[in-house]
Amino acid sequence: MPSTETTHLDLLFAGSVFCDLVFAGVPTPEPGAEVYAESFKLSPGGVANRAVAASRLGVRTALLSQLGDDPLGLHVSALLSAEPDLDLTWIRCTPGFQSPVTVSLAGIHEREFITYQEEADPLEWPVGRPSVGATHVSVERDLPDWVARLRQHGTVVYGGVGWDSSGIWSSDVLHRLDQIDVFVPNDLEAMRYTQTDNAYAAARELGRYVDLAVVTRGARGAIAYERSTGELTEVSSVSVSAIDPTGAGDVFVATLMASGVLDWPIEERLRLAGLAASLSVRKLGGAASAPHPCDITRFLTDQSPPGDWSTIRSWAATQPHAH
Repeated sequence: MPSTETTHLDLLFAGSVFCDLVFAGVPTPEPGAEVYAESFKLSPGGVANRAVAASRLGVRTALLSQLGDDPLGLHVSALLSAEPDLDLTWIRCTPGFQSPVTVSLAGIHEREFITYQEEADPLEWPVGRPSVGATHVSVERDLPDWVARLRQHGTVVYGGVGWDSSGIWSSDVLHRLDQIDVFVPNDLEAMRYTQTDNAYAAARELGRYVDLAVVTRGARGAIAYERSTGELTEVSSVSVSAIDPTGAGDVFVATLMASGVLDWPIEERLRLAGLAASLSVRKLGGAASAPHPCDITRFLTDQSPPGDWSTIRSWAATQPHAH
């Protein structure tokens, strides 16, 4: 585990780390029936999806979270400890706390989830700890005070949301966007919050509230709107055979954040993020399937997807895990 003497972190991810139990190739069982899955994976999930994805790309990444001393929590901690570039210094192990757990049933066309989560202690980034290049927070609720403190010291704040099952799509979310720098919802979320009927209009509308709005569109790629230039940038996705889309959005935003340390235009950053997300759906699990640079190099060499990938190929070849 990296030393607490670290003076700067590229990325900080705060939130709940889940133990994801992913069953694939399984139909939803009828009441009283038993069904068998074709494959299974135990993987860290939740905020760990983003943290692992970013650390595998060679940026200094830390997790701020809470786990319990239960068997699932201890196993997830062991899996995260095996990631060489992930700083776990600020993960609190709380005796008696049940680590969050999700069972995912990944069928051919749909996914079902069963989750158990206890209320965790509030997360706090201590004053005087390492400086942070960028962090990611949810804007579904009020942001913790430490986020504003980091932002005042130059941290770029990325924000995300989840699906609003209540159907309210509160305008409070839009009003919180002045507290962040980059907002990355998917297209359905973006359209609901902005009350628009297409992803392009939603991205432009979000640009009224935030410097950079990135709207993800799954297999259709992503759209970004930069308020400083008033320009829309669209990139297509890379076609792959998908097995489990769990965590693909997390991999996208983590890669987008990791690419912030590179002097690249937004189009190249979106293409790298989209490629990483596409590669992640080829295996089970969110964090477990996040690609290393060697996976990116191998895919570009073997598959030769359309377009000019020279910049991304050259970058991937120079990373610590390039081979």
